[in-house]
Amino acid sequence: MAITKRKFDVVIVGSGGAGMRAALQLSEAGLKVAVLSKVFPTRSHTVSAQGGIAAALGNVTEDNWHWHMYDTVKGSDYLGDQDAIEFMCRQANEVVYELEHFGMPFDRLDNGKIYQRPFGGQSQNFGGAQATRSCASADRTGHAMLHTLYQRNVSANTQFFIEWMGLDLIRDQQGDVLGVTALEMETGEIMILQAKATLFATGGGGRIFQASTNAFINTGDGLGMAARADIPLQDMEFWQFHPTGVHSVGVLISEAVRGEGGYLLNTNGERFMERYAPNAKDLASRDVVSRAMTIEIKEGRGCGKNADHLLLKLDHLGSDVILSKLPGIRELARKFARIDPINEPIPVVPTAHYMMGGIPTNRHSQVVMPYKTSPEEVVTGFYAVGECACVSVHGANRLGTNSLLDIVVFGRSAGIQIIKDLKKNPHHKPLPQDAADKTLARISRLDNQKNGESIASVGHELHKTMDNYCGVFRFADTLAQGVTKINQVAEQVSNTEIKDKSKVFNTARIEALELENLIELAMATMISAEARNESRGAHARDDFPERDDNNWLKHTLFFSKDKRLDYKPVRLKPLTVASFPPKPRTY
Repeated sequence: MAITKRKFDVVIVGSGGAGMRAALQLSEAGLKVAVLSKVFPTRSHTVSAQGGIAAALGNVTEDNWHWHMYDTVKGSDYLGDQDAIEFMCRQANEVVYELEHFGMPFDRLDNGKIYQRPFGGQSQNFGGAQATRSCASADRTGHAMLHTLYQRNVSANTQFFIEWMGLDLIRDQQGDVLGVTALEMETGEIMILQAKATLFATGGGGRIFQASTNAFINTGDGLGMAARADIPLQDMEFWQFHPTGVHSVGVLISEAVRGEGGYLLNTNGERFMERYAPNAKDLASRDVVSRAMTIEIKEGRGCGKNADHLLLKLDHLGSDVILSKLPGIRELARKFARIDPINEPIPVVPTAHYMMGGIPTNRHSQVVMPYKTSPEEVVTGFYAVGECACVSVHGANRLGTNSLLDIVVFGRSAGIQIIKDLKKNPHHKPLPQDAADKTLARISRLDNQKNGESIASVGHELHKTMDNYCGVFRFADTLAQGVTKINQVAEQVSNTEIKDKSKVFNTARIEALELENLIELAMATMISAEARNESRGAHARDDFPERDDNNWLKHTLFFSKDKRLDYKPVRLKPLTVASFPPKPRTY
């Protein structure tokens, strides 16, 4: 079968904030850049980021990047790599001012400076009073960022492949990455996109859970592609459950609500967070708030006829604040909870939200292999940024508004590094003869499978397994059962059948390919979680309730081919400042 080949300097898979920030750096440098996206770029999931971008500007309260770094290390439950965290926090002010100069419409204080609001886990003076650090555009910060970056990329002549799906990495015998195979969703045509540098910015994979704040496009495609290409996935046991997803729907209600003064109530009308985090209260770290909410529900203090949710109260803020600072939240509450938060509280429940793990990278966004060397060996030609990457700046738990910071800092870093690398290696390497064979074999199996299981039913089994065996709280027996069950689901995935063989906008084919990516994430998550015998950040084990720094201050690495785990140490040494040694984590 003849396959069309196209050549670019750089191919970027994913058009969210991370991919577009990198693309802008590269296109403005005169490189020929292709960006693949399953949806129109301004519909990428960055558009759903609501609360803000963290930067120690000090526009409202005194602040500096050292305090931001401390909060990020502490928030990560000391699993974050401190050199990468320093790198990110030191650049925060610069990248925010850069976005401002790009034309991003930040809200303004009366003095004209960028508006900032408080957010969970942020403090002054290394754990002191609440900091006000999140730079915001109302409650649509990601939306404003995405449109700003897209407009800049259009001006820079970045080439977008819209409604295209990346399928597989192309690697040669030396292991270098030479591009990707991709599918045009409208026609079903498969194409080879050859590149000197390949960057993954494919976002998260929260759709492994039934209840998720993630869009339906968030199926972990980059991680599935990496896993099939023998690249390990790092720290996949750590999934953040956001405290405030709309009950029974999962749509995100931003932490900005609590930053503006909203708070949580149980069925007794009690502000219960005062018991769990007496200082930070409702603005404690997300893992702390989610576990507190789960305990309240389990102990019978939930709300509603089934006592299965809690209430987020913001009506006391007044209509002026809600309409000016939280207009999108009001719209979501009216649409999905069918209530007006100006008059009554929003029913909420912890919901799967963010993937702290991903493809292992260094702070230059180069993908690295875990050979325990210093520095780690780089996979030539391969880079990853954003939620699909694991730098690791988020460790075991991400602080709110550090996600938008992550994507612009490391998106820019990736662009800078790729430009350097292409100056050293300015030519395309020759493609192997079998460059598309694995992709064609996968498509052929899907197209020719007969008497297989339906994609929808197997997908439902995957969701049910993850929800039942790997949620907010985890138990030894259920995790062991979960490993057995997810392996059974993997067998089902390999036996799925596309019922509709039409190739024009064939959503069944896309869903089948996405399911093959989701199962890679689900296996990595369940097996890694079952093996980590401690509680740290978002990973809470009922049988191992304490953090164990002696045995588990290390990153997990999952190898898909033989379902093998390996580990590598956390980098506790920052670049230029004193390290923050692990200590008890309280709010």
